[in-house]
Amino acid sequence: MTIPVLIILLGFLIFLGHYLAQLFERTRIPDVLGLLLVGVLLGPVLHLLNPADFGQAGRVFSNVVLVFILFESGLEVRFEQLRAALRGTLTLTTLNFIVTTALIAGLAQLFTPLDVLSSFILGSILGGTSSAVVTTLARQAAVEERTTTTLVMESALSDVYTLAIPIALISFYTGSALTARTIFDHILASPVVAVIAGVGGGYLWSVLLNRIPTLHKTSFSTPAFVFILYGLVELLEFSGPIAVLFFSITLGNVALLRPKPLPHYFAPRQVELTAAEKVFFAEIVFLLRTFFFVYVGASIVFDNINLLLLGVGFTVLLFLVRIPVVWLSADATTPVLDKSVMSILIPKGLGAAVLATLPLQRGMATGAAIQTIVFAVIMATTVLCTILFFLLEKGWILPFYRLFFKAPPATNAAQSSSSLVP
Repeated sequence: MTIPVLIILLGFLIFLGHYLAQLFERTRIPDVLGLLLVGVLLGPVLHLLNPADFGQAGRVFSNVVLVFILFESGLEVRFEQLRAALRGTLTLTTLNFIVTTALIAGLAQLFTPLDVLSSFILGSILGGTSSAVVTTLARQAAVEERTTTTLVMESALSDVYTLAIPIALISFYTGSALTARTIFDHILASPVVAVIAGVGGGYLWSVLLNRIPTLHKTSFSTPAFVFILYGLVELLEFSGPIAVLFFSITLGNVALLRPKPLPHYFAPRQVELTAAEKVFFAEIVFLLRTFFFVYVGASIVFDNINLLLLGVGFTVLLFLVRIPVVWLSADATTPVLDKSVMSILIPKGLGAAVLATLPLQRGMATGAAIQTIVFAVIMATTVLCTILFFLLEKGWILPFYRLFFKAPPATNAAQSSSSLVP
């Protein structure tokens, strides 16, 4: 593909991304699905786009996307929100991650050539949910506010597990021989040092923001510091992504985390993006996710149809095991309809897609297989989630979920039989 044609294609993809985003708002068909299909069409079907041609630029692009995901996700986490839905959210998030990781790792051992550690890397990558899809669908469903909050917070909090743990496991896998020292360095020391660097960087940047007001006048000063922090931590061979995640969490809650002996050195309130910055970063994230999901679709390899079919099979099982996870974690007073919605909103998204590219980039022999399975699961969960949401909206599959969830005594029977959209 020539450079002029590629530039024309980029322009069309931007228009397509805006159209699919608007279509998502009207029809609840996730734009991720359309972007993936376009990537598949351009890549393995028509062979117009070959991800291998991007070379080093593809690796840089993936890491930039990951940094922006971590920065935005962590900055939006608020301790007061966590306290409001702490019990239900933490239980659901933790239990879902553990069950998903264990299930996928076990199935990978049975049906794929992956080794044990690679199987757990695969499972941990798929242990979360897509914030973009979950947030939109949850807010359109006629469920209680606490249910919406729990689902939205789950999609945000799951990043702590699905980003920190896979990255730590990948670092361990690509490290030196298995000794007590390497176990300490890669599984414990690397994440701990990264957390310390992230928290320390958050406090340092808060002091700079408080002492140098001109930093607030530039839209990109904080992300620039994030890139510097990420690069420095990576140069020291620790986990840059984990450092960025805890940097943004610290920065977003600095008003609550200020050391009492030195309160005047830190910003008096949590760091928030201004209206102009939110628009600016929204456009950046939009462009990154549009191009990245097309890149993901183009990267899907159809040479190994067995791995793709396994990804679809894994998806079906993930929706089934989600039912007991919700049953164990949801409050007894939660209506059947709410539990049903919680059971189907497990789409995988951008975070999983970015992490899926890391094993291959880090030189893991099993990286290609992990990437293929994850990409297949992303597409399959998005499609199945959309279909199930539509069927639940019509009330056609609500009787199925009533087999597992009992209506609370005080729940109005009419509520359980109502449609999702008022």
